[in-house]
Amino acid sequence: MRGEFLDLAGHRLYYYAAGTRGAGEPVLFLHGFPTSSYLWNDVVRCMPAGHRLIVLDHLGYGRSDRPDGAALSVRAHAERALAVLDTLQVPRACLVGHDLGGAVAQWIAVHAPERVTRLVLVSSVGFEAWPRWRTRAARALLPVARLVPAPFLAGEAYASLLRGFAERTEGRRALDQFLRPFAQPLGRAPLLAHLAAQRADETATLALSTVRAPTAVIHGARDPFVPVAVARRLQDAIPGATLELVPGGRHFLPLDQPDRVAAAVAAVLMR
Repeated sequence: MRGEFLDLAGHRLYYYAAGTRGAGEPVLFLHGFPTSSYLWNDVVRCMPAGHRLIVLDHLGYGRSDRPDGAALSVRAHAERALAVLDTLQVPRACLVGHDLGGAVAQWIAVHAPERVTRLVLVSSVGFEAWPRWRTRAARALLPVARLVPAPFLAGEAYASLLRGFAERTEGRRALDQFLRPFAQPLGRAPLLAHLAAQRADETATLALSTVRAPTAVIHGARDPFVPVAVARRLQDAIPGATLELVPGGRHFLPLDQPDRVAAAVAAVLMR
């Protein structure tokens, strides 16, 4: 794997590339909240050869720069993802999105369909159904942002995030990795900004019936954050989409069952 930074509009975005260039189209992996490119490490290792794999840290996550006032909406993340593809001279790619990254992938598939060869939505948010705890947390924390020493890094919030993992020991290790950028005084404002920017109206109005890219939806049958009903609605809304429900699977499928997620991506790449 080879990681580097791209300077886009005054902010550095981190990505790493893996796989091999071949006959197959490139694949862009888009993580969700509050994760990073680390989410996809094991999935990337399980991917078939012949594809250029690009794994991005959205602005404000992982190793990418803090947003410092930059927009953090679904559209803003999507436009930056397209700018990354432009910079890397990738005209079209298969998009694989988890959680918020699934919303970003949906936005691109609707607004820039010529850039999308295939679409894989993993535990994706959609429509007006975003995890309610995020909205509650944003409303509770935003008025007292300066008084919150380390929101989401301990206590009930941390325990709530752990519910999204099938294996709690790995979940704690992953959460410590994901939350590291926010576990410092300068990390408070970006975390609160991410929460404030997550608006269901951005996905509720997407014209998913216009998506023509072959699409696969994969979802944990026991996801505590995004109901299975959302995955079924995504399948119904996107023409020809398939749905795979993973028995016992929870929210963070790319970490809990990377081989299953990689197999779903490989299958759609063959369609």
